[in-house]
Amino acid sequence: MTMMQRVRSFFRRERLVFPKLELHVAHGCNLSCESCSHYSNHAHSGTVSLEEADRWMGLWSRRIDVVWFSLLGGEPTIHPELPAFVGLVRRHWPGARIEIVSNGFFLHRHPTLPAILAADGNTQLCVSVHHPSEEYQARLKPVFDLVEAWRREHGLHIEIRPSDKNWTRRYEGFGDTMSPFEDGDPRASWEICPARHCKQLHDGQIWKCGPLAYLPMQKAKYRLSGKWDPYLAYRPLEPGCSMAELRAFAALEDEDACGMCSSTKRLFELPNPLRRSKDRVGTAA
Repeated sequence: MTMMQRVRSFFRRERLVFPKLELHVAHGCNLSCESCSHYSNHAHSGTVSLEEADRWMGLWSRRIDVVWFSLLGGEPTIHPELPAFVGLVRRHWPGARIEIVSNGFFLHRHPTLPAILAADGNTQLCVSVHHPSEEYQARLKPVFDLVEAWRREHGLHIEIRPSDKNWTRRYEGFGDTMSPFEDGDPRASWEICPARHCKQLHDGQIWKCGPLAYLPMQKAKYRLSGKWDPYLAYRPLEPGCSMAELRAFAALEDEDACGMCSSTKRLFELPNPLRRSKDRVGTAA
């Protein structure tokens, strides 16, 4: 069944459906991908506990259905209890397709994961590739060998995603010098946004996208300019919202907050994220 078929099936029910809901299980990352839309190259750290995630999901699972639920970060394999999140999501959303999005380098830390994914059945593992260089590909070879073994032994659905092929700049500068684009065309920014359907479950609230959900983490770490204040003022959907507010949020496309991102696709060649500099730092937490 395709995603759109799942969406139509969900819409036949009374409950509201989100095509995609994402959860950061870890904020840090072992790579340093320049202009990461989730700011994972800015040396953030910390994880979401299973207890926190259970509470957050419980606030919403009685009100909404989800077609795709993505566990990501940061780098989700940093979380020592990552495999347990699969069952947690399944308990709250029995019909959702569960996806884990990882750069792959720490998958070996979770030997129980393939059996758990296989037992669930409605799951996918996505390995994002972030650079075409020989150096990067050589580092990935053990990862490819591992996931191929998992595919062969457990019948997993595994996607290898060349994320660097369409890498775009989401903001200008780094850290204290970061600035939004503010091209003055929020509709155009929304139309080209790769995350326009990727709602975030964060702090028990539902956020329009990752760049807005994790912007307060940037503010807490860096001396961001006043240009970011309108976007920091964004208010996510609260669990106590009315059904009318929930429906309005789900139907909303572009809004003023979309103006923080570029209105044109600013493609650029992603520097090797294995090589860190003082201007683009990640953490393995």
